[in-house]
Amino acid sequence: MFDTILIANRGEIACRVIDTCRRMGVRTVAVFSDADAGARHVEMADEARHIGPAQASHSYLDIARIVAAARSSGAQAIHPGYGFLSENADFADAVAGAGLTLIGPPAGAMRAMGSKAAAKALMGRAGVPLVPGYHGQAQDLPTLRAAVAEIGLPVLVKASAGGGGRGMRIVEHAGALDDAVQGAAREAEAAFGDGRLLIEKYLTRPRHIEIQVFADTHGNTVSLFERDCSIQRRHQKVIEEAPAPGLSQEQRGRMGQAAIAAAQAVGYVGAGTVEFIVEDGAFYFMEMNTRLQVEHPVTEFITGQDLVEWQLRVAAGERLPCLQDGLRIGGHAIETRIYAEDPARSFLPSIGRIAHLRQPAATPLVRVDTGVREGDAITPYYDSMIAKLVVWGEDREAALRRLRAALSEYEVVGVQTNLDLLRGIAADADFARAELDTGFIARHPSLLGGAARAVSPAILAAAALSARAARQADHPNPEADPWSPWSGADAWRMNLDGHEDVVLDDGGGEIAVRLQGADGAWVLDTPDGGLRVRQTGTQDDMRLMLDGVPHRLRVVRTADAIVIVEDGRNHAFRLVDRLAAPPVAAEGGRLTAPIPARLARIMVAVGDRVERGAPLLVLEAMKMEITVAAPAAGIVSGIPHRLGDMVQEGAELVTFSAAGDDAPRGAQG
Repeated sequence: MFDTILIANRGEIACRVIDTCRRMGVRTVAVFSDADAGARHVEMADEARHIGPAQASHSYLDIARIVAAARSSGAQAIHPGYGFLSENADFADAVAGAGLTLIGPPAGAMRAMGSKAAAKALMGRAGVPLVPGYHGQAQDLPTLRAAVAEIGLPVLVKASAGGGGRGMRIVEHAGALDDAVQGAAREAEAAFGDGRLLIEKYLTRPRHIEIQVFADTHGNTVSLFERDCSIQRRHQKVIEEAPAPGLSQEQRGRMGQAAIAAAQAVGYVGAGTVEFIVEDGAFYFMEMNTRLQVEHPVTEFITGQDLVEWQLRVAAGERLPCLQDGLRIGGHAIETRIYAEDPARSFLPSIGRIAHLRQPAATPLVRVDTGVREGDAITPYYDSMIAKLVVWGEDREAALRRLRAALSEYEVVGVQTNLDLLRGIAADADFARAELDTGFIARHPSLLGGAARAVSPAILAAAALSARAARQADHPNPEADPWSPWSGADAWRMNLDGHEDVVLDDGGGEIAVRLQGADGAWVLDTPDGGLRVRQTGTQDDMRLMLDGVPHRLRVVRTADAIVIVEDGRNHAFRLVDRLAAPPVAAEGGRLTAPIPARLARIMVAVGDRVERGAPLLVLEAMKMEITVAAPAAGIVSGIPHRLGDMVQEGAELVTFSAAGDDAPRGAQG
């Protein structure tokens, strides 16, 4: 076994690997960019090495820097985690060339499976079922159009060298093919350095089921059973579970054997995942991920095995800890990925600092894998995943109950998250019945939120009392005469009942509340009537008694809001000062960046006349492209930034001059 390993990754997976290494007595070396100098994985490791600036291309993707850090630290092996260099065959060669061991498959296996087109051809020869499609080398538009005509619409255009939803487009109409091909190729080139594409028949109600395989250098290959990863957004997984609901033992056996055949066909070693599309009882090979998967904890829960330990032992030359006859499925596990993103805005990543974080307590049945702590920042440089919440139950129903309870305990303030989406899915009747396919979220648009949420009396009372307390805290008067009625903050009035007015804005309009003290309690006059409230506890654990009914909430103050958290759900209010000067309106037509991002493409020039909805430019941030369109007709009068520039949220992207009465003014992209 190795004495020291370097972890060529960051965040949650780096922390996950460190946990197992600690238990095994293996020393760990972390690497970090400028953006991660104070990150959790850096503090957890026994040693840490700086490898460059925040941009991944100059740090976590820099092969020479990673290998140099490993050699100088005395590490004998490198664990690549997932993402970054984990499936890069050139990295595997460089590690071997430096006399180090990669805790992963050989470079040859990576190359065989790294090209989706080549992998499908190889799988076809190995007898693994394939989805009808085009996997050829020719990439010109006429060839691709002819292939689509033969396959039949709808089709899925996919990057040949990559995954994670990058370089992927669904084409349902022939007229949309050219734009889909060009967009997917551009995104694939930016993400993987390879713009080649393949085209497959798009199945309309497929499930995404994958098989966890493991192989050693002694000729042993096993299947650790399947995971259902059908709940997705933007072709990226959101919820995974094991075993797959409704899969028969016969189907499980056939898919497991196909996955083992796929691994053996490329001389695989280590942890890998063979992904299948399943529809109407038939399954088709989709791709093989030559690394540990994000969703590996559900497999660990149902098998009782530590897959990171397996990786280390296999890389050190040992046999698999357990062969097929010794593996059993026990219970059911579900994993949810918690992202900093806004589902109501097409899952736009959310950038900012986490002002408040409370996670469910870890138990043998509940697990939280994370690389983020309260106070950490979500930056535009890396994936926006905050954590993985994983639960286990004796069966799926028990696991689902435990998941709902754990999600209600999860609190994040400071960035938008997908927690409400996850809670909605967990509570959905179709999900409870395991009616799963990759279009689940698209078919349940109400789960995405965006509609104004009613403010309950308890939430409004907590917000009003917190706003009053905040106003007092923001205007202390330590020099005042403690005996003077004028120095008090108790709303005292001569010959009148003391009261205090608070005006709140929850995004749906202003709400005026009048507070009056009464016998150690408060009487609140709200637009919906009067409330009698008694408050105890602290802001961090506020307890209210409303007309005899108890409520427990949490209050978090951020720079621009008061956030009330109840059952894990956030309710944000802005304290309105009606005496403050109104904000100055923007002058002229302008378009601003919705998040910090890199300017990846500019599709217009100064002087161009554009119509409402016309694409103007493309931003790139956190594994996704955002096309910014014209909010109205106009003439482009200015483009302040150049291709490749990093722009901050609110930065001006395009300015316009009028083209009729519909010219954009103060538009937000």
